[in-house]
Amino acid sequence: MRMRIDIYLGSQQLLLSDDSGNEVAWFPVSSAAKGAGEQKNSFQTPRGAHCVRAKIGAGLPVDAVLVRRRPTGEIYSQELAARFPGRDWILTRILWLSGCEPGINRLGNVDTMQRYIYIHGTPDTEPMGVPASHGCIRMRNSQLIDLFEMTPVGTPVFVHSGNIFDENQPTLI
Repeated sequence: MRMRIDIYLGSQQLLLSDDSGNEVAWFPVSSAAKGAGEQKNSFQTPRGAHCVRAKIGAGLPVDAVLVRRRPTGEIYSQELAARFPGRDWILTRILWLSGCEPGINRLGNVDTMQRYIYIHGTPDTEPMGVPASHGCIRMRNSQLIDLFEMTPVGTPVFVHSGNIFDENQPTLI
């Protein structure tokens, strides 16, 4: 069964659905504190059609720390956080996104993959449902593990500016 991910920045929600359009799961997320945008170095979340280009971290323990897409061998804790107060914590798993729309979120200064935009885990102390990331989509670790297991490489991912309940929200296929 093919899956699809829709992320709604307005409501900070991720919808996982199957190829028949049936809702499989809803998850709260946290997107960029600086809002939506596609430009390199903007620290914004890119919109439009993407796909899961790579899955990283299969089998890692919950709260495993990843830096540059590689496990460090560390497990996140408050003590570790106190030692590295400026670190943007990427935990547990990574779904690395690649844009599918040249000039919008692919190639040049708008390339989602070259911007290292992920769906990834974050410390439980970080808020969900409010924009707070540096551009990625943050999730609770346990929910990310579930999503990771249900989504193969190539899964389409659509990032919408609005809320799922907005009547004028464009439908992307």
